[in-house]
Amino acid sequence: MATDYDAPRRSNEEDLATDSLEELKARRNEASAADVDVDETETAESFELPGADLSGEELSVRVVPKQDDEFTCASCFLVYHRNRLGEERNGQLICVDCV
Repeated sequence: MATDYDAPRRSNEEDLATDSLEELKARRNEASAADVDVDETETAESFELPGADLSGEELSVRVVPKQDDEFTCASCFLVYHRNRLGEERNGQLICVDCV
């Protein structure tokens, strides 16, 4: 909605006292017509962030094998410490989040 910043300001009490019902209805319709349905994914794809070209970057991570005090959850397949063990079902270990 366009705003005229040079126009004198009026308080809400003055608006209610002086505006007619037709003017209030027209303002409400203008406000609802100003809403635009924008596809967020389309908008996000159009932005190009400065320095965001990571095509030449290489990620180097040191992978540590599973330790003796860790287990792999049979439900979510994440590796957890033994203190996150929820229960054992048919010889398969399940974490507390999946129980």
